[in-house]
Amino acid sequence: MTRISVVTGASGGIGRAVARRLAARGDTVALLARGEAGLAGAAEDVRRAGGTALPIEVDMADHQAVEAAAERVEKELGPIGLWVNNAFATVFAPFMEIEMPEFVRTTEVSYLGYVYGTRAALSRMRTRDQGVIVQVGSALAYRGIPLQSAYCGAKHAIQGFTESLRVELLHDKSNVHVTMVQMPAVNTPQFGWVLSRLPRKAQPVPPIYQPEVAARAVEYAADHPKRREYWVGGSTVLTLLANAVAPGILDRYLARTGFKGQQTDERRPSDQPANLWSPEDEARGEDQGAHGAFDDRATSRSLQLWASQHHGLLGAAGGGLLAAGAAWAVSRR
Repeated sequence: MTRISVVTGASGGIGRAVARRLAARGDTVALLARGEAGLAGAAEDVRRAGGTALPIEVDMADHQAVEAAAERVEKELGPIGLWVNNAFATVFAPFMEIEMPEFVRTTEVSYLGYVYGTRAALSRMRTRDQGVIVQVGSALAYRGIPLQSAYCGAKHAIQGFTESLRVELLHDKSNVHVTMVQMPAVNTPQFGWVLSRLPRKAQPVPPIYQPEVAARAVEYAADHPKRREYWVGGSTVLTLLANAVAPGILDRYLARTGFKGQQTDERRPSDQPANLWSPEDEARGEDQGAHGAFDDRATSRSLQLWASQHHGLLGAAGGGLLAAGAAWAVSRR
């Protein structure tokens, strides 16, 4: 199924990979982000993949700008069928070292940006009674970790907001669907441009997945949006299950490992650019692409993701094994 799709935060990382994935299937893709160089690169990726691109510079923390972007998409391309909320900004630091304007800015982009995007999409989809909204989430929507209080707070907020909205849509028997995809650690450029007060360079907590894994999950969720959410990566599953069963033990484990695990052995450069207030590619004047600096440690496969997309096949296989086992037991008698 091809359609007109909108991807926020499309200039890099997961958003960039999602845009390419949707373009490869023939979607017309509107790319929303702040950075001019990244948007130009993303638009070229979409065209190279065979899709049509409409890059729009927009700050997702500005609800009027988001609404204007949605209006432009429908005017120039047609009815929006899919909206993927992905844009975010954050700070890596202990809570007491984050300035309040920085915390507010993180919340406005990483949480309210999803609210503004969802509202812009839903106000149009609801009148047509069709459409899909995918929220790119994280294991951190359920499990807070040290040094990312602003980001964890935003992801928790998105989770609660999305659950509330989903129930309202179910009540209305709407054919507009909203689903959420909880991501693991992903190799994106954010670790090289995040506003950080850590002594060493920030890193995703291993195991690390390539953004193409995340993009496949988003595409699948967009095509199967009636499931309330998807978990991507074995690490996400283990984290969420451990948090559900023994959150106190996980608190103590993260207190011991969470600080070191989110930093490399290299000192953080004092002049590292930060994209909290302005796009990072504006500072460097170059497109950063979808991948970060951890290609040598990242995997392009997720057995768990495949399993989550093939419940029926696995169930049938399991049932077949049980039947075969029962038949064997009877024959032995």
